[in-house]
Amino acid sequence: MMQEIIPPAFVLVRPQMGENIGAAARAMLNFGLERMRVVAPRDGWPSPQAVALASGAGRVLDGAQIYEAVQSAVADCEYVYATTARGRELTKPVFTPEAAMHDARARIAAGQRVAVLFGPERAGLENDDITRANAIITVPVNPDFPSLNLAQCVLLLGYEWRRQTAPAPEVVHHMARTKWANGAEVEALGDHFESRLSDAGFFYPLEKVDGMKEGLRNMWTRLNLTQAEVQTLHGMLRQMAYQLRQKDKGE
Repeated sequence: MMQEIIPPAFVLVRPQMGENIGAAARAMLNFGLERMRVVAPRDGWPSPQAVALASGAGRVLDGAQIYEAVQSAVADCEYVYATTARGRELTKPVFTPEAAMHDARARIAAGQRVAVLFGPERAGLENDDITRANAIITVPVNPDFPSLNLAQCVLLLGYEWRRQTAPAPEVVHHMARTKWANGAEVEALGDHFESRLSDAGFFYPLEKVDGMKEGLRNMWTRLNLTQAEVQTLHGMLRQMAYQLRQKDKGE
């Protein structure tokens, strides 16, 4: 029987504005995270401002657990990360967000419960908060302006968690009602161009013809054309040839 994967709990420590709690909830749900814990929210709970900013992520707020202290918020966790942009003269491993969520995924797969602490908007986590954590997460931001909005920080960690659990291809081509052209179709296009260009006297002088044709063939394959694009180019050539014939008749 497969062990249930319990995603990390995101713990908002003494958040000062309900709006930021709501924005953090929305960021969490964007990446499939719903285990929100809130420690001593300044403006109390529940928060109408949080609901307004959650924008469809109300179920994260509905399930949020409220605590009076960090200790109780992480009491059931075997491993805790604290997000902070500044060194606190505490001896702890320091992770990037990517490395932290990779580590978290491995720990959760091994049966551990994991939490991530996020500090209040104005000053971030205090040393007393960070001592409750096993490790630190630091985002490689501009050292002259290291402060992140609470929801921004939640979004970064949520994104990295999602990348670890639901890998996505780095590049995806969305085909708009067409397919990639195969070798025969590209070859036929090259033949068509060579024929029309030969008629127009393009291949000159004689000693350069082979190289010119090779360059064109290489261009067609390098462009990685779709069937629709191949047909469009064929149509352009046919239309130009037709118009030239009509012009010749007129003369």
